[in-house]
Amino acid sequence: MQDLVEFFGEPTYVYTRAQALEDGVLVDVTEWASADKGFIGGFNCPVAMTRAIWDKVEAPKGSNQDTRGRAHDVLWMASLTVRRLLQEHKLSGGFVVRLGRRNVLLRVDVDGDGVTIGFPGDF
Repeated sequence: MQDLVEFFGEPTYVYTRAQALEDGVLVDVTEWASADKGFIGGFNCPVAMTRAIWDKVEAPKGSNQDTRGRAHDVLWMASLTVRRLLQEHKLSGGFVVRLGRRNVLLRVDVDGDGVTIGFPGDF
């Protein structure tokens, strides 16, 4: 971070993950994603989804799907992607998951605050 400050100067504004969670821009799914809560292959760090992907993960009213099951699919694919990224020494990458009747491309980012999952344009 210090190298960036030295190169660009002090930031004029910083929008933190905590602020994004408070504002609803990010949705905290840490409990559902946690290895401690029984999610096989789960995460040991905070996990959030962008509001845009969360709105797609929520099960449509009247469907035979539930939100937790749809979230599980996204979290499982994200966990596999994070494992691959860590092996490749990368901090972000994409994966495809089926939501409803459509395959959607998602992105996962890993940083000092945890894991963030969303559409590629959300970041």
